[in-house]
Amino acid sequence: MEKFLEKLTEAEKIIKTTDHMVYTSFPMVKDKRLLLRVLSEIKSAITICITSILQYEYLYKRINLYKNPKENFRIFTEKCANNYMITREEIKIILELFEIVEKHKKSSMEFIREDKIIILSDKLEPKTLTLEKTKEFLETSKNILKKTRLNLMQK
Repeated sequence: MEKFLEKLTEAEKIIKTTDHMVYTSFPMVKDKRLLLRVLSEIKSAITICITSILQYEYLYKRINLYKNPKENFRIFTEKCANNYMITREEIKIILELFEIVEKHKKSSMEFIREDKIIILSDKLEPKTLTLEKTKEFLETSKNILKKTRLNLMQK
């Protein structure tokens, strides 16, 4: 149990750092690329929470895990999320976050227009990121961390 709480403490540190970046550093620096860094960190924190849930459930033989991360995420959404009070809306936000981070990694080009970051795919399909959307991802990560910690402490 201690191992799970250590991981959640790590996720909490990441979330606190990203919170500071969004609400303190970004307004001072106004560098939009900071938002891309924040997204990557938020993804890491959410991944830690999901992994902790999956490992905990696997430890108590409630689920099986696979080498395929997509399969494990499917198991998380179908078999674990409800037990941890993670809503369908939060799962949609997680998927959107993961998609944006993946598109950014694969992107050959990104640019800033007005208050938005535009990430272009290889096929020149744009994906837009705003400060408001980043704040939404951050709030979702805080909620998921809180729900994960609460549920693991009760079990």
